[in-house]
Amino acid sequence: MPVIDQEKCIGCRSCQTICTVDAIHFKDKKCKIDPELCTECYVCFRMKICHEGAIETQDLAGFYKQFQHVLSDPVETHGVTGVTGRGTEEVKTNDVSGRVKKGEVGLSIDMGRPGMGVYLRDAEKVAMACAKAGFKLAPQEETPLAALMPDLNTGKLIDECLNYRLLSVIVEGRCEEEKIKDVLKALMKVQHEIDTVFSLGLISRVDPDGHCKALEYLDELGIPQPHRGKVNPGLGKPLSTA
Repeated sequence: MPVIDQEKCIGCRSCQTICTVDAIHFKDKKCKIDPELCTECYVCFRMKICHEGAIETQDLAGFYKQFQHVLSDPVETHGVTGVTGRGTEEVKTNDVSGRVKKGEVGLSIDMGRPGMGVYLRDAEKVAMACAKAGFKLAPQEETPLAALMPDLNTGKLIDECLNYRLLSVIVEGRCEEEKIKDVLKALMKVQHEIDTVFSLGLISRVDPDGHCKALEYLDELGIPQPHRGKVNPGLGKPLSTA
C-alpha cells in the first residue's frame, strides 16, 4: 500500500488534493495515509504528486489487499479475466460473447464512486438481495467479484473480505425477463441499506418492432428511463443464435 515517508513530507498537502477517497489526513504539519480508508488505487503514487518523493509503496500483504488494489487501480489488469479497469467488460462485448441471451435481461450494478468508495459488505448486501430475487450472478470468468462468492446462488461473500474498501466494484449478472421486475424491486429496497451509491446498467434486447419489455417494467416501477445508452448492432456474431 502507499505510505508517506514522514521524514520527507514537508506538509504541503498536495497529496490530499488528489486522493480519490479522502484517505490522507494532515496532522502535526505532516500528511499520513489512513490504511482503513485507503482503497489502494495508487493515484497518489502513480501521479507523482509529491515533489519530495515522500509517497512510496509497500508490498500488498495477502490476497484481499491485492484484490483491493487490482479493482481500485484502473491501470491494473485482472489475472483471471485479463481485463483492466475493475476486471470486467460487463456486456460491452456482448456482440461476440452473447452473455445476455434472448429472453434474458442483464444488470450491471456499478457501486461506489471517487470520493465515496464502496465497502465489500455493501456489495454483499446488493448481491444477496438480487440473488434472492432470482438474479443469476455472473461467474468469476466474467467478473472479479465472483471470486469472493463461494455460492453464486446466494451472493454471500467470504467474511474476511467484508471490511475492505474499494474505489468501486461491479455486481453483474442476468435473469429471465419475467424476473427482472422482482430484481429491480429488491434493488429499490436495498439502496436504503447501504452506505454508498450505485448506478444501474440495464441490458436488454429490442425486438424487430423496437419493443423492449424491460423498459416497460421501469415505467411500472416509477424508475426513469435512461436518457442514453450503448447499442450493440450484432455485427460481431449473429445474436439471433445466442
